[in-house]
Amino acid sequence: MDTTGDGEMTAMLARLGGAWGWIVAYGAATALAGVAALLWPSSTLVVIAIIFAVQLLVGAVYQFVFAFAVPNESGWLRALFALLSIFSFVVAIYLFAHVGLTLLVLATVIGIYWIALGIIELFLAIGHSEVRWRPWIGITGILSIVAGGVVVIFPVSSLFFLTIFLGFWLVIFGLTLIVRGFGLRSAAHVTKPMAPRSVA
Repeated sequence: MDTTGDGEMTAMLARLGGAWGWIVAYGAATALAGVAALLWPSSTLVVIAIIFAVQLLVGAVYQFVFAFAVPNESGWLRALFALLSIFSFVVAIYLFAHVGLTLLVLATVIGIYWIALGIIELFLAIGHSEVRWRPWIGITGILSIVAGGVVVIFPVSSLFFLTIFLGFWLVIFGLTLIVRGFGLRSAAHVTKPMAPRSVA
């Protein structure tokens, strides 16, 4: 029996499982941002920009932590998550510093970010076929690319429409992250080696 692959799988789940709390926190913050957008769809552009800037700041922290949880052999994937973390932080700061930006610019910035996030999520799902929770990553990656593409490709004619669309997407994305986080926790717990019993 080849125990090398099992050992690598266990070690990887332990590293990723250790980051489950960050994933759940990021999912909760994302879902709350979506709920806030849905509760105040008639808010000003400044308020909506701030809501998404806060969500991106939390996302930057999550992506930075997750970058170091990715297995060592996937250096390219770790680098992508680190770059996405920096990109998230830069976009968040940009939104904070330019609260008077136009509706088109806001939609374009958020759309490009979600497309980039979705591509990296798909890379992670495709590159680690042995991971049990990869379908969730693939699903969120595809949804992220679709949501970002809709926002960027189709002209935004109304702040109300943009807010409702982004609000629903943030709630869905946040819930999938929460499910993924608890799934990682369970998987890491199951594969954790049991301590040997002492014999009296």
